[in-house]
Amino acid sequence: MTTKSSFAQGQLKSIVERIERLEEEKKTIAADIKEVYAEAKGNGFDTKILRKVISLRKKDADEREEEESMLDLYLQALGMIPGEAEAAA
Repeated sequence: MTTKSSFAQGQLKSIVERIERLEEEKKTIAADIKEVYAEAKGNGFDTKILRKVISLRKKDADEREEEESMLDLYLQALGMIPGEAEAAA
């Protein structure tokens, strides 16, 4: 085996091991998050809504506003906004 291929093999092994460690950490963190959601549910919070809040907090104000506008537009087109369906008819 040449020095070059030996180096590449060592580098590959290092990358694979780092990914494996991170995957393990990801599992641990996912389990921790699951526990926090279970705690929230136990305290009477709606976890579906809580997940939506978390998702919205990741977005900046402009992105949230644009998403809400598009959602309103789609709901309006489908007659799903109370009072709007009668106005459209």
